[in-house]
Amino acid sequence: MIKKFLIFLTCLNIGIANAAEFSTKAKSAYLVDYDSGDEIVSKNANELMPPSSMLKLMTLTVLFDQIKSGNLKMDDVLTVSENADYKNPLWYPASKMCLVTGQKITVRDAILGIIVLSAGDASVTVAEHLAGNENKFSELMHKKALEIGMEKSTFGNASGLPNENNLMTSKELAMLAKYIIDEYPDIYPMFATKRFEFNDTKTDWCRDWTKTHTMNYNRLLFSMPGADGLKTGHTDDGGYGVVASAKIGGRRLIGVINGFRGKGHDALAVEMKKLLNHGYKNTQTKTFFRAGDVLLKVPVWYGRYPTVDATTKENIAITLPKDYSLKNIRVLARYDEPVAAPVKVGQQIGEIVIEKNGDIVKRIPMIAKERVRKIQLFGRVFKNISVMIWGK
Repeated sequence: MIKKFLIFLTCLNIGIANAAEFSTKAKSAYLVDYDSGDEIVSKNANELMPPSSMLKLMTLTVLFDQIKSGNLKMDDVLTVSENADYKNPLWYPASKMCLVTGQKITVRDAILGIIVLSAGDASVTVAEHLAGNENKFSELMHKKALEIGMEKSTFGNASGLPNENNLMTSKELAMLAKYIIDEYPDIYPMFATKRFEFNDTKTDWCRDWTKTHTMNYNRLLFSMPGADGLKTGHTDDGGYGVVASAKIGGRRLIGVINGFRGKGHDALAVEMKKLLNHGYKNTQTKTFFRAGDVLLKVPVWYGRYPTVDATTKENIAITLPKDYSLKNIRVLARYDEPVAAPVKVGQQIGEIVIEKNGDIVKRIPMIAKERVRKIQLFGRVFKNISVMIWGK
């Protein structure tokens, strides 16, 4: 029998109005609430565009996986090849750490170089260490993107330098940012590093270079309280872009701008700050339950336990215009009762439905938080007799 269980009914009355529109000259803009996953701003957000150095977020993600799995440590050493040597004409106009062939750098310095200095030479060094060459590393990047759910993105190198295969959407860049924040909580704080001076230089030219290139290109870190990452990018053809996140008053937003033709990274930071502030000023997010919270107990048929705890993999939350009335928002749990044993951890046993003014606006799979094994034959016979005699 299908059950509907009302697990939350709001009782607030704040008035009704639509959220203000956001205007930007950037070719693409996207803003999403971290908790609810609801879009706040979307301008050409599904259009494939060159991501420039924002692509390095995927380079880092592949590297972070190796650290998380224990295959690499922060103090492990990487060797620089000729492809990453600063004398390679490829790096003359590009952002770099100023590495030379045969030089040894730690994984930690490579990460900081990529995050703060947008170092393409460090990106190549990482790619070659993990996959042998950039072509094979690009395959790893694409495989990881599909795992995350980034179905449109393609990759041609590890640095984001112009390549016909380097294409990402603003929406998928935001998905990647959320994935990094979720999956690597011990590493993510490195994205808030404002300055990094790489001291292990091998030539006089590089010593001068590294003294004048220490500031994070993400100028938002210097101008907006609560901003804590992620990555900027720029090419002459593609313009400026940035993936950024900020957490203010316990609420996190993720924004993406690409194809911006302003004057430098400072102007880019102003535009991103405007985008994030638009979200904070004009919208609110109501989080009813967090991922992993026990929502209710669902009866189990033929189980060693009479019920199973129900939960979700994602937050049960909704983002609305700031002055929108919450009184007609309802959260319902729908499930078949009882669930037949055996029940596996993560098995879908129903769904959570969020209704706004009686219309369904969001569906979230409800899953089993624990395992419930099936009782043996004798127990099932006893259960049948119990139902026939006592009705339960």
